[in-house]
Amino acid sequence: MKLTSIIAIYFLFFAGSAFILLPFGVRTTEEAGGQRVPGQAESAPHRFDVKRHFLKAAVLAALLFALYYANWAFGWITPDDLDLYRRI
Repeated sequence: MKLTSIIAIYFLFFAGSAFILLPFGVRTTEEAGGQRVPGQAESAPHRFDVKRHFLKAAVLAALLFALYYANWAFGWITPDDLDLYRRI
């Protein structure tokens, strides 16, 4: 696998991980014991730490990419395994 392919696939896993991890570990202003700003949504996060969120996404993306690469190298699941129409 080429380096450019590795970087592109890792970036896709990173973007997906960042999106999937958005609702986890976030506390609202009410849960944090603070006062809401007028017009603020009740579900708005009190403080969103972008660096920490991206670090979590990078770790999850690295794990997912490692699984993907191991499957690519060892061929655990092939396209023929996913072809549901040919099995009928």
